[in-house]
Amino acid sequence: MSQASNYLEEAILNYFFRNQAVAQPTTLYLALYINDPTDADTGTEVSGGGYSRKQITFGEPVQAGGGKCVISNNAKIEFDIATTDWGIVSHWGIRTAASGGNLLCRGSFSRVENVQSGNRLIIEVGNLQISME
Repeated sequence: MSQASNYLEEAILNYFFRNQAVAQPTTLYLALYINDPTDADTGTEVSGGGYSRKQITFGEPVQAGGGKCVISNNAKIEFDIATTDWGIVSHWGIRTAASGGNLLCRGSFSRVENVQSGNRLIIEVGNLQISME
């Protein structure tokens, strides 16, 4: 399950209800976390050991029943091979920049991964979903 960040919630409300422009990012990036990044963007992102955020793109929204609208990654995401242990990766975040930037939404993996040196984390097409109700 995904959740919107405080930044995204405020941007949506300002755009639709206050007629304020919102800068649209040209590229989105998937970040990995060893804990929940929270709506306030306070989590611990993986760092070092060959880690870098990866570009992510999404397919068209689909009405999934139960009032949910869902998008999912439309390309395989392969992180570089870890050159040191990254730790137990349990959460993800969609960010507006390759470093820094704003957190748009976050979620937890259905299966945590202990990424050790020599391992590569891969997310297959359709396995990362963002939903709204």
